[in-house]
Amino acid sequence: MKKRKSYFDSNLALLIIMLMIFSSVSLYSAQKYAQLNIDYFQQQIVWFVISGMIVLVIFYFDFESIMKLTPYIYTFGILLLLFVLLGPDSIAPVRKGAKSWIEIPKLGSIQPSEFMKIFLILMLSYILTKHIDKFPVGDIRFDIRLLCKMGLLAALPIGLTLLQNDFGTSLVMAVITMGIILVSGINWKMIASVVTVVVGFICSLVITYLYDPNLLLGLLDGYQLDRINSWLDPFGHGQGIGYQLKQSILAIGSGMTEGKGFNQSDVYIPEAHTDFIFTIVAEEFGFIGASLLISLYFFIIYKIVATALNSSFFESFICVGVISFLTFHIFQNIGMVIGLIPITGIPLPLMSYGGSSVMATMMGLGLVLNVSLKKKDYMFSNE
Repeated sequence: MKKRKSYFDSNLALLIIMLMIFSSVSLYSAQKYAQLNIDYFQQQIVWFVISGMIVLVIFYFDFESIMKLTPYIYTFGILLLLFVLLGPDSIAPVRKGAKSWIEIPKLGSIQPSEFMKIFLILMLSYILTKHIDKFPVGDIRFDIRLLCKMGLLAALPIGLTLLQNDFGTSLVMAVITMGIILVSGINWKMIASVVTVVVGFICSLVITYLYDPNLLLGLLDGYQLDRINSWLDPFGHGQGIGYQLKQSILAIGSGMTEGKGFNQSDVYIPEAHTDFIFTIVAEEFGFIGASLLISLYFFIIYKIVATALNSSFFESFICVGVISFLTFHIFQNIGMVIGLIPITGIPLPLMSYGGSSVMATMMGLGLVLNVSLKKKDYMFSNE
């Protein structure tokens, strides 16, 4: 006799809620540095509520339905990216040198590339699952075919995002693609070859920069090259392009072990409510508070890994994509505010202010929670 039970990962949901509370407290402090007269604390809570409603909608669908809808969702995302590029400036304005937003009258703006990260996770998981169902795993011919399909599907949104002058989001999509490929079952020699090419390319860029940075001007524009220079020597560029990083390092260092206390930060940080929210955490709550935040992220990722290990192919690949997405965002954002990595404008998931970022992140986490909510069968039961 079969017994059907539904499971919900309440621990993961609790961790997400704790992260939202952490975000709200930090934004309340950070908004005093904002140049615009906006209550970011209140607005972020609105985004959290809307995101919760999106998660409830995701719960309505089973994964068979999600698989059927995935090609249409991916196509819709590509059309949005094209609209951003081709739309008039009145609807798709240029902000900070990037053309990445769509203005919606009376509602604000959305950044389609943020949602495209989740759409790409769905599409790559869909293609990989279909391939596994149809072709044998480990056959070099079919592995090459799969790698080409996944590469083309990823190259389209990555290319469109690069045309929007949004390098950070393009980098996230590339990492998501690599993360899913690593668990795809593709022959490890092929994966090693791709990794070798990528590492070799990065090493050649580093060597070129050390020899003569001006040789990179064909690949990077002058502003991007200045960003690299300011990253390597933020205090030497502290009155110009390196000012934000210099202030961030000073603020984090001044927080020491226990921090200055809630709403007691006093080192001015431009855009503290968005990409540099971790700086506020480290300054006000010190090493202890920063470690607590990182621990929250660690346990969230741990719970997603546990969910992936007990799921079907499609669901597991989605979890891997979300893990890649979150891990890279966390590493890149925290790394850039402490000077470990160049600044790329990647937000800290569920901590940085931003409707598109919050909603996209919650879409990914909502899919993971939906995996945990799925029905499981037991062949034998005493009841």
